[in-house]
Amino acid sequence: MSIPRPVRTLLRAALAIAIVHIAFGALVRITGSGMGCGPYWPQCQGAWFPPLDHPALVIEWTHRLLALCLTASVAAAAIVAWRTRREAGVGGRGGVLAPALIALALVVTAALFGAITVWMGNAPIATVGHWAIAASLLATLAVAVVRAGDFGGARPALASPRLVRATGSAVAVAFVVLVLGGLTAKVPGANLVCTSFPLCGPRGDVPMLAGIARLQMTHRIVAFLLFFHLVGVAIGARRYRDAPDAVRAVRAAAALVTLQVLIAGAMIGLGLPPALRSLHQVTGVLLWVTLVIAFTLARRANPAAAPLPPSIAVIIARGAGA
Repeated sequence: MSIPRPVRTLLRAALAIAIVHIAFGALVRITGSGMGCGPYWPQCQGAWFPPLDHPALVIEWTHRLLALCLTASVAAAAIVAWRTRREAGVGGRGGVLAPALIALALVVTAALFGAITVWMGNAPIATVGHWAIAASLLATLAVAVVRAGDFGGARPALASPRLVRATGSAVAVAFVVLVLGGLTAKVPGANLVCTSFPLCGPRGDVPMLAGIARLQMTHRIVAFLLFFHLVGVAIGARRYRDAPDAVRAVRAAAALVTLQVLIAGAMIGLGLPPALRSLHQVTGVLLWVTLVIAFTLARRANPAAAPLPPSIAVIIARGAGA
């Protein structure tokens, strides 16, 4: 399979920018800069180039600039893929055109949802919706890049149906963790109510597991389920000698989820400053991308394997198996 170089380059650039953009979003959230541009969109404080005289404004304006770069790169990738759709590996079943077009639709939707988030004053429900769309965009771009031949996508090896199911389940659970993490970060007090790790513990007059503490504990429980699942799959990966690239991606995901748990514990136990707390979301973004790559590699090698449970991974399943 030989994908035209411009298509592959643009898809790589789009994925890289998407990772940076979403990771930078962690800094926006942690520093409380989501309304740094005021109630204006797409302008910032009523201007395209406002005076960069306030940290919150600089952070939010930079985040929007990255969003513009992301939109441009995804649009360029989709346009070039469409124009070269008759070439091998671009159009048709298993080509990059379908995920490229889906990514274009998602990036436009994410931009519109960003406007809604601003107009709603950064309300938790709007922010979480924006986050879920961004995660779906990231997954779709990862599928497109694997289809273009990166991360081992150019040399698919037969994968066990068990490996496909294991990685697919991990993607589904990881998406739930992402959504719960977004809610925990945005619901007032949910990220501070638990003062110990891994258990919650009371904080002041807030009883353990009451109210917002339930949200925090649910996030932790599902995250630990993902941790044990990935560790178990990585340990048992010796049986999957027929899909080495997918296995390597699973092991990388197991290492990332372990790092994620350690960072979460350090956030509570050591009281990390905002800049270091953002590593929690950055690691989560890298884990999400790695899991999608692992599943895409496994399913690409064995498209007849059982599909994913119903979730956002339906998009990924279509992209990886079509």
